Amino acid sequence: MRQHTYPNRREFVKASSATLAGIAVGVWTGTVQSASKSPNEKLNIGCIGVGGKGWVDMTSVRNENIVAICDVDSDRLSKASSEFPKAEKFADFRKLLERKEIDAVTVSTPDHTHAVASMGAMKLGKHVYCQKPLAHSIYEVQQMIETARAQKVATQMGNQGHSEPGTRRMVEWIQAGGLGPVREVHVWTDRPIWPQGMDRPTGMKTIPSTLDWDLWLGPAAERPYQDGYHPFDWRGFWDFGTGALGDMACHNTDIAYWALELADPIAVEAKSSGLNTETAPKWSKIRYEFPKRGSLPPVTLTWYDGGQKPPAELAPDVKLGTNGSNGSIFVGDKATLHVPHYWGEGKIVKGEAAPRPAKTIPDSPGHYQEWINACKGGPAALSNFDNAGPLTAMVLLGNIALRTGKRCQWDAKTLSVPGVPEADVLIRGEYRQGWTL
Repeated sequence: MRQHTYPNRREFVKASSATLAGIAVGVWTGTVQSASKSPNEKLNIGCIGVGGKGWVDMTSVRNENIVAICDVDSDRLSKASSEFPKAEKFADFRKLLERKEIDAVTVSTPDHTHAVASMGAMKLGKHVYCQKPLAHSIYEVQQMIETARAQKVATQMGNQGHSEPGTRRMVEWIQAGGLGPVREVHVWTDRPIWPQGMDRPTGMKTIPSTLDWDLWLGPAAERPYQDGYHPFDWRGFWDFGTGALGDMACHNTDIAYWALELADPIAVEAKSSGLNTETAPKWSKIRYEFPKRGSLPPVTLTWYDGGQKPPAELAPDVKLGTNGSNGSIFVGDKATLHVPHYWGEGKIVKGEAAPRPAKTIPDSPGHYQEWINACKGGPAALSNFDNAGPLTAMVLLGNIALRTGKRCQWDAKTLSVPGVPEADVLIRGEYRQGWTL
């Protein structure tokens, strides 16, 4: 199997099996993927979650064999079955995973079920494509990285901008010093576009006959059914989602994470519309601090959501983002770069950048195809869990700062925030009986 690495990266340093500390970013680890099929054979794929983004994931791998589909909502399952009538139907993904002929799965459930489903698949030697954010907690991220390595399975997270050619060109440019040393990054989104900043709904409504509520809850604690959870607004609830940050930062911060090697911030602090034990805030502003990384200087990354934006003077002549909705700004010593989208191409808005370098990061055959090729013994997909895991952990640290309301000094070796004991349960999560990793 061919091996490759990204350009301009320090040698990969193996992480301790017990921690996330030392995991490099943007480097393929060289882990040998276990090939289920030859390149000319089709994979047998099971799709866990087939509505919404799950529909996109399922239909994006339709050139392989879709042999099993799973959803806790029978309406969504029926729609998927009409598209793939030969696929066996399941409500419980644990039953789907028992199918020995399944080589690989897509996991497109609410965030709180990502790790449980993915871990179950990987422990059985099945390759995994998992939607972003990779997991619901930092501990889950750690477990998913280690299990993928141990089982030698092909993995990919659903941050599809990682495979966009514009993203890769921006990473090359920044890494080659086109902006000069970068010491400041600002990233924003128009999310949330669902309710946040409210308490838990009171009372109980009749569970729809089409929904298996107990399976939908999965590892989360039992609670009465109410409108506003399924199929979309769960994103704002801490028990099920990861808020605006978790939903979008694995997209919007990916260029910065990749180009600037931003694993393991040393501190994170947040401002928001207010603390709430049930839901994410209506808006937040989160500041990540990263130490010097080899020859790269210390850098701060500030995240904005819920209508918050970076200072206008950073890019005074442009609207921040496509229609102002999403984007990022890189402030280098030579030039300032504005990327007006979740990912992709940007333009210089201040200063004078060095010319773009020659292409060094290979173009992608497509985000899904990268994963399929890896499943068949090809090169590792570039957003495999070794790379996507530390990105997700970085993102989720912002939610720790949001939920504790405290400045969090991060200790990656112990997965802890010294002096903030209430962070421990948020870092590791809790599981209902029968749903542990």
